[in-house]
Amino acid sequence: MKDDRLYLIHIRDSMARIKRYTKEGKEAFLGSTLLQDAVMRNLQTLTESSQRLSADFRNQHGAIDWRGMAGLRNVLVHQYMGIDLVRVWTIVERDLPRLKRMLHPVLTGLKPPRSTPQKRKGRSRSQGRKKKK
Repeated sequence: MKDDRLYLIHIRDSMARIKRYTKEGKEAFLGSTLLQDAVMRNLQTLTESSQRLSADFRNQHGAIDWRGMAGLRNVLVHQYMGIDLVRVWTIVERDLPRLKRMLHPVLTGLKPPRSTPQKRKGRSRSQGRKKKK
């Protein structure tokens, strides 16, 4: 689970963004290339992250259509000229809420990753400077 955490955060955050972007409904989505691009980019992130989850995690959640998600990722990345926007809307409206329900117990406990302080490389400012004459 430790290695899967980052990908699950990406999935959770992508679903939240898509929900926010599509709150105005289907007609707004179909009428705005900006919304379409935002939604499809987040679907791409979500599906790519799902494929990077460990086999153990995917097996534990076998009711989720991981193979279908991989197929969607391939369409979004490689066949972007032939994307059916009505089908994308169906995924947003029907499939994402179902995915969220299935992953809810796992996603609920996730917190953003802690940022760790970076060690400075080399000398500190005061160590490496020579006074100019």
